[in-house]
Amino acid sequence: MLANRLDSDLQKLRCRVNYHALRFTDPIQEMGEKIVQRMRERSTYFIALHLRFEPDMLAFSGCYYGGGEKERRELGVIRKRWKTLHASNPEKERRHGRCPLTPEEVGLMLRALGYRKNVHIYVASGDIYGGAKTLAPLKALFPNLHTKETVTSKDELAPFSKYSSRMAALDFIVCDGSDAFVTNNNGNMAKILAGRRRYLGHKRTIRPNARRLYSLFLSRGNMSWDAFSSKVHMAQKGFMGEPKELRPGRGEFHENPSTCICENTDPKTPTKPNPRSEQGLSNGTEGRKAITEPTVANHTNEELGGSSAEEDDTSEEKEDDTSAEKEDGASEEKEEIVDPEVEDDALVRPDDPELEEVLSD
Repeated sequence: MLANRLDSDLQKLRCRVNYHALRFTDPIQEMGEKIVQRMRERSTYFIALHLRFEPDMLAFSGCYYGGGEKERRELGVIRKRWKTLHASNPEKERRHGRCPLTPEEVGLMLRALGYRKNVHIYVASGDIYGGAKTLAPLKALFPNLHTKETVTSKDELAPFSKYSSRMAALDFIVCDGSDAFVTNNNGNMAKILAGRRRYLGHKRTIRPNARRLYSLFLSRGNMSWDAFSSKVHMAQKGFMGEPKELRPGRGEFHENPSTCICENTDPKTPTKPNPRSEQGLSNGTEGRKAITEPTVANHTNEELGGSSAEEDDTSEEKEDDTSAEKEDGASEEKEEIVDPEVEDDALVRPDDPELEEVLSD
């Protein structure tokens, strides 16, 4: 918190360094911009998804995704790289929202929020655990799925492909240039991108509320698609990247550089997100429900690797989990607020001509 208590002049200097002085080398910057340009050639609007579903990420999280003994063995071997990690309780980690969503869950969330099937998505990621099979449900929900490898040639990527940091830098540039950025893990890259997108004109950054979404995915088979969509909207309040979502001084400085962002001095003119960030969302006038129900399999407890929390946990664990959830929930309510005026206008209506142009691509 000390970083948020410096004099405003020093904070503004930090913004100059973070967002103006530091730059990628020319080859990386040019290649990243070329990928953004090619995404624009495919669609005037695109989402960048920082999926974070690589084997090392899943192993570090200690989560389980229903792959049986093979998954436990493979991720267990990788997890041994970190000597200080304690034994994990995968079910508990999922309930507490500490696990990345699966690609399918990310897709369901986006469809429930109102993103149409024909929206183009750039997947910023290394090697996905499970490969094409793991990505298949997301591709079924959003067929226009792209990666560095699909929008460039092998020769173009050759100077970067042997260096993970250079490949990550390319993803950073494309995520920064996207109309909406979806992060599946609130790590350093996601936080820096969120701050940069707030500072440079405010473009939407969506963070899944994994704790609340977890129970919705488990019970999705017991409710209609409209009910599921409505509950996802409720769960995502405060996580949709609205301009006044975080109070000034809350969070880490590079995620919320509020000191460096000009304030709206006219109370009659509410602050609104960058209009380009809204174009991919299309919702009806009744409760912001998704257009149609996607045809994907329902989630079950077996798929997530075990029985329900009530059956697995002892009463002591339940009490601990409940108190932790209350504390975290209270913290979320204190740290994140949603501006009601912005919330009412946050989603573009279907009769918006600009939206129709985007969705026709």
